[in-house]
Amino acid sequence: MGMTIKIMLAEDHQIVRQGLRNLLAAEPDMQVVAEADNGRKVLPRVKEFAPNVVIMDITMPGLNGIEATRQIQAECPGVKVIALSMHSDSLFVLNMLKAGASGYLLKDCALEDLVRAIRTVVGHKTYLSPGISDVVIKDFVSGWDHADPSGAFSVLTAREREVLQLMAEGKSTNQIADCLCVSVKTVESHRKQIMSKSGIRSVAELTKYAIRQGLTSLEE
Repeated sequence: MGMTIKIMLAEDHQIVRQGLRNLLAAEPDMQVVAEADNGRKVLPRVKEFAPNVVIMDITMPGLNGIEATRQIQAECPGVKVIALSMHSDSLFVLNMLKAGASGYLLKDCALEDLVRAIRTVVGHKTYLSPGISDVVIKDFVSGWDHADPSGAFSVLTAREREVLQLMAEGKSTNQIADCLCVSVKTVESHRKQIMSKSGIRSVAELTKYAIRQGLTSLEE
């Protein structure tokens, strides 16, 4: 028997994690070695459990899947990430691929698709759900990079996006400072930068902006 593919599930809904775990348990060469229900737990667990593949939900509390993917690629570049999302809009897909994901699957895909995606990315190739490839090609052809100059992924730094997500999730300045291990003053200066770069002054509007940009989903 060949090597076992070690898999980590990063998904904030327990029922989805349980379902994925049960389905993958049937594959003799695949093993779920870790789970995370919050984006902030992802990188530490990747470092601790060294999975080959992370199945990553995009909208998670604490830190979204796009930023978590970027962190993994920066610190553990050998780890493959497969995005699992309800969203097929190009903003999510392209930002996820830009962050370094090797695959993108829609949550309504069949188990065979997920298993195929895992085998594909382990073989150093990219796997996209059928509907997704069309989105990527259309956007590529229309020169998507110029489409959203004011988008959070163009104008804000990664740290500013982290602060914005936590603000949108209702965290206070002190809580954000604790969460990111920085001073309150630093958080306040990030906040000023976010407001001046986005041209948005109120927290309510910033929250809408964060949701629109796919940094957070306040569905919970």
